[in-house]
Amino acid sequence: MTDPETGGGTAGDRTASDGTASGGTAAGGAALAEAAQRIAAGYAFTGPALDLGALLWDGACHPAAQVRVPLPMLNRHGLVAGATGTGKTKTLQLIAEQLSAQGVPVFLADVKGDLSGISRPGPGGDRVATRAAETGQEWTPAGFPVEFLALGGIGHGIPVRATVTSFGPVLLSKVLGLNRTQEQSLGLIFHYADTKGLELIDLKDLRAVVTFLTSDEGKPELKGIGGLSTATAGVILRSLTAFEAQGMADFFGEPEFDTAELLRTAPDGRGVVSVLELAAVQDKPVLFSTFLMWLLADLFHDLPEAGDLDKPKLVFFFDEAHLLFHDASDAFLDAITQTVRLIRSKGVGVFFVTQTPKDVPSDVLGQLGNRVQHALRAFTPDDQKALRATVKTFPDSPYDLEELLTGLGTGEAVITVLSETGAPTPVAATRLRAPESLMGPVDAAELDRAVRESPLHERYAQAVDRESAFEKLSAREAEAVPEERPAARGGGRKKAPAEEPSLVEQVVGSGMFKSLARSVGTQLGREITRSLFGTARRRR
Repeated sequence: MTDPETGGGTAGDRTASDGTASGGTAAGGAALAEAAQRIAAGYAFTGPALDLGALLWDGACHPAAQVRVPLPMLNRHGLVAGATGTGKTKTLQLIAEQLSAQGVPVFLADVKGDLSGISRPGPGGDRVATRAAETGQEWTPAGFPVEFLALGGIGHGIPVRATVTSFGPVLLSKVLGLNRTQEQSLGLIFHYADTKGLELIDLKDLRAVVTFLTSDEGKPELKGIGGLSTATAGVILRSLTAFEAQGMADFFGEPEFDTAELLRTAPDGRGVVSVLELAAVQDKPVLFSTFLMWLLADLFHDLPEAGDLDKPKLVFFFDEAHLLFHDASDAFLDAITQTVRLIRSKGVGVFFVTQTPKDVPSDVLGQLGNRVQHALRAFTPDDQKALRATVKTFPDSPYDLEELLTGLGTGEAVITVLSETGAPTPVAATRLRAPESLMGPVDAAELDRAVRESPLHERYAQAVDRESAFEKLSAREAEAVPEERPAARGGGRKKAPAEEPSLVEQVVGSGMFKSLARSVGTQLGREITRSLFGTARRRR
C-alpha cells in the first residue's frame, strides 16, 4: 500500500519487524506478538500525553497499541531526524498541534515555508481517512492559533529584530565568521560600549564604536583593559562591511523582539504556535541558525527557575540544527550544551531537527531524551556509516534497526521517549498520525492579513532609530571639532571599505574575554549582564 500524502509505503509491507520476511511460522508469530505487547506496555501512560501513532509489527499496523510521549517529559528535549522527504515537517506539525491543544505554546522554525497551514483546518480526504483508520485516530479538522514571524521583517510576518547589544559578541562572531581571537576582540569592544553607555542598537553603532577606538582620541580608552591588534580590528570592520553589503542590516535594530511573546496562550486556553518564516532567508543559513540560538539564549537569560512542571512553558523546535554546529568553536559548543542542559529547569523543551543524529554533538545528543527517527538512506559508504552510527544511539530492541530504518515509509518512524518515571521506553516502529490542520502553506494574502490583524503588529512592524552609540559619538566629535570637520561622522557612515579609519596598535590580552562578564563600570554596565553566549537584554 502507498500513501503519497500521509505515509507512502510501510515498513511492514516490505519486511517483518525482526528483519525477516513477513509471514513466519505460527511459533515465530506468537513470539513476535509477545515482544510487541512488551513494547506497547511501555507506552501505556496514565497521565496526559501526546499521541504520535500506532505500533508497526510483523507487517501490520496495530491501532490498539498506541505510541505516545508524556506531556511532562517534553521539556526533556528531543530529536526529530530523517532523510529529506521522509516526513519530518509533518511530525513537527503533529506534535505542535497537540501541544497547542494542551495549552503549551510552541515555536516552529519554518525553513521551507510550508508550516503556515497549521493555522487552518485540514481538508481531510480518503488518504487522511485511511491513515486515521490505520492508526486509531479520531481525526477532526482543526486550525490552531498562530503568530507569524519573519526574521528582520523579510517575508510574511511580524519582524523579529535584535539589538546588537543583546545579540552579544559570541553569536555575532558566529554570524560574521570570526575566529576565536577575533571573537575575544569583539567581546572587548562590547565591554567598552557597555560600560561607557554607548548603546549598540544596530550595525552602524558598532561600526562607530570601532571607528572611535581606532582614532587618536579613542586609543587610550583600551589601555587599562587590554587591546586590539591592527589585523584583528581590520577583519572586524571588513566583516561588518561585507555583512551589510549582503543586506543583513535589517536584522539588527529596534524595536527588539521580546522573546516573552513566544510564551502566550490564546483566549481559549490553547498555546499560541509562533511560526518563524525563514524561506526568504534560507540562503543565509548561518544567520538564521544563529538567530534561533539567540532566541533560545534570550529565553534562558530571562526565565526564572521552574523545576519539574506538569507541562512545559514552551517547546522550541530548532530546525536545520546541523547549521548551528558546523564549524563551531569548542567554546561555542560548550555554551550550547550548557544552555540546553539548564533551560530544562526553566520549563522549556528543545527539539533539534536535522537529517542524522551525527549532526548533533554527542554532549548535546546525550541530553535529548525523546527521539523520532524517520527513514535514512544508505546509498553511499558515508550513508551506511551514518546509518550504523544512528543505530548505536538507540537502546537494544528486537528490531533489526539497520534494515528497518532504510525501509520505513514516509510518515513512519522509529521512536523512543522518556516514560513518566524518566526511563527510556522500548524502541517502537510507528506509523504516525495525520495532522489535523492543513498540510501545506496558506497563500501570501492570507498571511499578510493575519500579520496586520496581529496584536503584535503595532508594537514591532515599524523600525525605529533612537539615539545610540552612533549619534552620541557623532555629537561628541562635532563638539570637539565644530568648524574643521562638521560632517565627519555622517560621512564616515557612507565610506567605502577602502576608506576605513586607521586601527589601534595594541595586541589582544590573554583572558580578556573571560573578564568581560566580570568587568562592570557605570550603572549601565551593571544593568547589562551577559549570559553564556554574551547575550543581554536591558532591564526595562
